[in-house]
Amino acid sequence: MAGSEAAWQAAQAGIDVVIHEMRPGVETFAHRTGKLAEMVCSNSFRSDDDEQNAVGLLHWEMRRAGGIVMRMAQENRLPAGGALAVDRDAFSQAVTDALRAHPRIAVSDEEITALPDDGHWIIATGPLTSDALGRAIAAETGTDALAFFDAIAPIVHADSIDMGVAWMQSRYDKGDTEEERRAYVNCPMTKPQYEAFIDALLAAEKTEFHAGETAGYFDGCLPIEVMAERGRETLRFGPMKPIGLTNAHAPDDKAYAVVQLRRDNALGTLYNIVGFQTKMKYGAQTEVLRMIPGLQDARFARLGGIHRNTFLNSPTLLDAQMRLRSRPNIRFAGQITGVEGYVESAAMGLAAGRMAVAEILGHALPDIPQDTAHGALIHHITGGAEARSFQPMNVNFGLFRPIEGLKGGRRGRKDRYKAYTDRAKSAWDGWLATQEVPA
Repeated sequence: MAGSEAAWQAAQAGIDVVIHEMRPGVETFAHRTGKLAEMVCSNSFRSDDDEQNAVGLLHWEMRRAGGIVMRMAQENRLPAGGALAVDRDAFSQAVTDALRAHPRIAVSDEEITALPDDGHWIIATGPLTSDALGRAIAAETGTDALAFFDAIAPIVHADSIDMGVAWMQSRYDKGDTEEERRAYVNCPMTKPQYEAFIDALLAAEKTEFHAGETAGYFDGCLPIEVMAERGRETLRFGPMKPIGLTNAHAPDDKAYAVVQLRRDNALGTLYNIVGFQTKMKYGAQTEVLRMIPGLQDARFARLGGIHRNTFLNSPTLLDAQMRLRSRPNIRFAGQITGVEGYVESAAMGLAAGRMAVAEILGHALPDIPQDTAHGALIHHITGGAEARSFQPMNVNFGLFRPIEGLKGGRRGRKDRYKAYTDRAKSAWDGWLATQEVPA
């Protein structure tokens, strides 16, 4: 995601670019194709609200900068309430086609195994950096690679969902169209069903870790069984929360918990189970997940999985231009820098691409304003975070500088978030105006 965006930004500015992509010749645990910008964990870019949500603001900034990821996401969008979800295969194919067709972009199907000594490079290998390149990075930085484990949610064939039990509705009926307001499949649970599900989840066989590995999960992508281990009610306040939903089959019956599924392709033949990342073994997954009312006969297009996710201790290793301090001809971008999520990863690619362009052309590029979503993330990973406890971070308004005079607490939140996004948009437009890269 980050490499695709970085390449697009540089090529649009008139710079010749070579994308080095090792897939499909060298595979990873999670990827299934050799396409660029392949989505693995989810098909959602999360909230598209650019006034009240930090990730929606990041969408807005990327669109304003002519980003390829947001453009292709919009062209391959699926109904998802207030979220920006896509047909993942069509999306990655569209990004791949656009990049391969660009006259200034060449794609080299090879694995890079060492850090280059010269030239301008952006390493955007994501969470699944190859072993060889990972060793080269670790040797250069003199630090042990940090790691956590990222889990993948299962995907269900739509025609195997029992719609006599489940119903279509977005939470709080959110969305501008009827299709958006009916974007999710909802599977209700009574309290006894929920308790039995939790018991089975806790007892299920899980994937074992290899020697020397530790289960340091990113909190925004926890396996459901890890959430359950933190407390039996945890899932009811997370991916299985019942609020904002009314059972179309029994409007007066309040569900104790609800499992949601979101469309995963344009045809509407596949749905992913929202927030149900898991490290259960395959046999256990089918048994436990079929305990969900409406999924008792579910057929799975893909079961969940778990993979290692490596990232740099960026506050100690990268400068404000996202360059490796010890080798300034190399920039890093994307999830390997310690941002979390498709949108954040692509945004760091956008920033790194524009930074590289300015350096190659000999232009002075002002720092990205910290009051923008891009700037808040870059500031966090290149110095704003505490290096000793550095962990991957999604964009959020907690990374933004406060605005004096605004009300605090829940009552003032709406006005506060609108003030943050208004300030960010003005600052982002000002920063874009300093460059010769066409938006």
